[in-house]
Amino acid sequence: MKKVLIIILSIVILIAIAILGSCIFYNLNLRAVSSNSSEVEFMVDSGSTYYNIGSKLKEQGLIKNEFCFKLYVKFNKVNSLEAGTYKLNKNMSVKEIVNEFSKGNTYNPDAIVITFKEGKNMRNIATTIATHTNNTEDNVFNLLKDQEYLNSLINEYWFINNEILNTNIYYSLEGYLYPNTYEFNNKDVTVKEIFKAMLDEMSKRLENYKTDILSNKYTVHEILTLASIVELEGKQPADRAGIAGVFYNRLNNNMSLGSDVTTYYAAKVEMSERDLYTYEINDQNNYNTRSSYLAGKLPIGPISNPSLESIKAALYPESNDYFYFVADKNGKTYFSKTYNEHIATRDDLIKAGLWYTYED
Repeated sequence: MKKVLIIILSIVILIAIAILGSCIFYNLNLRAVSSNSSEVEFMVDSGSTYYNIGSKLKEQGLIKNEFCFKLYVKFNKVNSLEAGTYKLNKNMSVKEIVNEFSKGNTYNPDAIVITFKEGKNMRNIATTIATHTNNTEDNVFNLLKDQEYLNSLINEYWFINNEILNTNIYYSLEGYLYPNTYEFNNKDVTVKEIFKAMLDEMSKRLENYKTDILSNKYTVHEILTLASIVELEGKQPADRAGIAGVFYNRLNNNMSLGSDVTTYYAAKVEMSERDLYTYEINDQNNYNTRSSYLAGKLPIGPISNPSLESIKAALYPESNDYFYFVADKNGKTYFSKTYNEHIATRDDLIKAGLWYTYED
């Protein structure tokens, strides 16, 4: 009897070890093939099932074991599988791969991704669109002149008003297109579709500040205008509220903003392109704040497409008693109360080899 019990116990232990070993083997083979990211395009043919794609997944190095994959599918009663091309990764587990299949075919091999950088103007946006899509720069500029289109935007977005229709503005939507990274279906995307994505993003970004924006003494257009200048003048986000405070101090004292970035924009010259001519610096232009023509005034419109940080700086400026600022070549900003202090700071930076030079 004792021998029988020992035999039975041994068998039970062996079965338990086998089950435990099988479970360990099963779970190990559900893990990712690699810890390193390695993308793979995986095609699911029409009529395919989870059982007949297992071998293909194994061949492409996406799973460790075909049998364990099939067991997982059976145990979890997974059956939803849509034909198409999927973008999988070798660092995905079997569970993650099956979840991708369950979501359906969302991968578009023709999709394009476009990044619009903060602080760039409409000419740069037009070039970026022409580079990444089947549109031309003229397609962009022509749409910006389309009155019917612009009026439709005024009706659609709370932050756009008739100020964009001013014929003296270079580019009607300058400052309104939120700089970010966007994905579109393919290169045939239209300029309208691109602008809609950017305007929708701007709407989303501004929503939390809508009450403060609409109750501000400055219009949305004016806030975006100041923000676009602050974006280019303040290389360090932490300095931007202080810079906005300087500009408001100058406006409140009927002084011109004296911003070089507006003068370059007025001349339609990129800062990295060349130095300005004297007549361009002194030009009484609707954008040139170096001219006394705009004493106590903002430019007619934005000069770049600003980030949310710069918009917040324009909306919530730092209260200070500074009227001047200058940045060194490392982007650090120095504030001054008087013109003499400002000049002294500039001279010190030049002597120290820290004088700022503009780079694209």
